[in-house]
Amino acid sequence: MMDEDIDLSDIPELDDNFFRKATLVLPKPKAVVTLRVDADVLQWFKARGKGYQTLMNAVLKEYSRHSTEHFPKVTEILKKEKNVLR
Repeated sequence: MMDEDIDLSDIPELDDNFFRKATLVLPKPKAVVTLRVDADVLQWFKARGKGYQTLMNAVLKEYSRHSTEHFPKVTEILKKEKNVLR
């Protein structure tokens, strides 16, 4: 499909008024950390190609959003079974 084939009839043009009201929203800066992960986990993310660290961040962020109610259970399991968390 070429650009000229796209129907823009129902999309208003962005005029000067739009840009006067627009607000620039910059992403929050990332924290620099050293993280130890299993080699196979790193390999899996790297196999996804460029941006694998961004993907890792997205996965961790999504997990953190959805795991609030389950995190204490996971933490206790890790403490008991693998003595990972102290």
